[in-house]
Amino acid sequence: MIADQFPWLTAIVMLPLVASIAIPFLPDTNGKTVRWYALGVGIADFVLMCWVFWTHYDPSISTFQIVEKYSWIPSLGLNWSVSVDGLSVPLVLLAGLVTTLSIFAAWEVDRKPKLFYFLMLVMYSAQIGVFVAQDIMLLFIVWELELIPVYLLISIWGGQNRRYAATKFLIYTAGASIFILIAALAMGFYGGGAPTFDMVELGLKDYPLGLELLLYAGLFIAFGVKLAIFPFHTWLPDAHGEASSPVSMILAGVLLKMGGYGLIRLNLELLPKAHVYFAPIMAVLGVVNIIYGALNSFGQSNMKRRLANSSISHMGFVLLGIASFTDLGINGALLQMISHGLIASVLFFLAGVTYDRTHTMVMDEMGEIGKVMPKVFALFTAGALASLALPGMSGFASELSVFVGVATSDIYSDSFRAVIVLLAAVGVILTPIYLLSMLRQLFYNCGTLAACDLEDLNLQNQRDNMDEAVCFGNSCVLPGDAPFIDAQPREVAIAFCFLIPIVGIGFYPKMAMQVYDAKTVAVNAEVRESYIQIAQVNPRIYAEALLLPKIAEAQRAPALGKITGSESASVLGIVK
Repeated sequence: MIADQFPWLTAIVMLPLVASIAIPFLPDTNGKTVRWYALGVGIADFVLMCWVFWTHYDPSISTFQIVEKYSWIPSLGLNWSVSVDGLSVPLVLLAGLVTTLSIFAAWEVDRKPKLFYFLMLVMYSAQIGVFVAQDIMLLFIVWELELIPVYLLISIWGGQNRRYAATKFLIYTAGASIFILIAALAMGFYGGGAPTFDMVELGLKDYPLGLELLLYAGLFIAFGVKLAIFPFHTWLPDAHGEASSPVSMILAGVLLKMGGYGLIRLNLELLPKAHVYFAPIMAVLGVVNIIYGALNSFGQSNMKRRLANSSISHMGFVLLGIASFTDLGINGALLQMISHGLIASVLFFLAGVTYDRTHTMVMDEMGEIGKVMPKVFALFTAGALASLALPGMSGFASELSVFVGVATSDIYSDSFRAVIVLLAAVGVILTPIYLLSMLRQLFYNCGTLAACDLEDLNLQNQRDNMDEAVCFGNSCVLPGDAPFIDAQPREVAIAFCFLIPIVGIGFYPKMAMQVYDAKTVAVNAEVRESYIQIAQVNPRIYAEALLLPKIAEAQRAPALGKITGSESASVLGIVK
């Protein structure tokens, strides 16, 4: 049938990019036409990917599906090669949902609206391209393409220090991306013969252990920067603090997840032997992220910077799950990426809604705005409860999966697991403290003077020296002149689009896990097989010479989708 032969994935990737070309030619003077056009393109692409995955994707298969491969530069072995599997599908859907709702959230942007929505659609295509690329060189190209619109969106529509934040983001992420290029070239040309960058073919190669360790380290840095792993995290609070809220939604909801996706896709699947050596280090860094991000959140007076540090803390659970060597742990890591993508997006959106009313990001200046904005308060509270892993929310299911996965791992020693779980639990305890404290400061901070007199219908300024307004891409007024209007129907609808799947996944985790369970089981089987082979030569691998292992080379089974997993954990309804 024509429907089966049509290049659906290519269409999903190219639709926003092609549609963006028409934006400069739209007859629009005030941005009303272009915003409806961009929103229509976003909805159309999201509906298309939902239909394609519903009709053409089989979650019980761990290998690549909907494979589309076209020769690009044959002499260099470059191909337009796209496909999906259990790792790709949920993240593509997440990117589609978050980006579409971000476009809807940017409804008030009135400064250079054509350029703004053009960049949003280009970024839409680049994000999807990262998650569906089956060619590692193609992944690098779309990875770099995504950096350009993010840089411009921060530097043009950001806050007072937007150029500093945008430049820092570009230096960190672009600099780290060099390691992806080096790794791609090394793996593509290794072994002689015609170069290949196809991930399946790269997974069939048997790399020397020394080379594999170097490749893993380079990729870990590249993806660690994007995932905001300590100490490569410092760009994230600055970027979030200065970016407009729609851009922050994408930064937290999608861009961070690209780092976690890269770690599983390349580091675990293509380099499983090296992962055996790096896994304990990854687990330790995960705990550092959890505690450091939580403690750092307490010292933030800026609302978005506190949420940004919270994201750093939550990404630590992704590292723990990846390093667990268990089906449930890796399942939990991927669920944490999905869950945090939804939760962080709605929190940054509501932060933007709050800013639109107060025109300040300083929490102590907001006073008792909960009295005049009860809907915003209720929605913000729901998002915060989801972020602190309240039972019945998606964050609880993902973090519990990671905890159980690490605690039940038969690879690590009892003492190591106990310390890791205990320290991670400390971070979990700190999370509700700084989130509930933020809610108190935002909505019921009785001990400070509000920026505006909330009892005065004219909303007259109470302060003699009012801070200057910080503009994020739209018309600005001083905080004292800000109208304290409660959430509008559009804003409530956007928040509910996030909260519904958050609650749905929380009550029924199988809804999300069944999409990728077969794939994560196959990935973990490959990693565990590599560990068994190494442990046969060096039984005390984690006790002796961790960073300078002296083991014999071991043959391993073909990687990347060659194992069809039938074994799976039953906790939280994970399908077998």
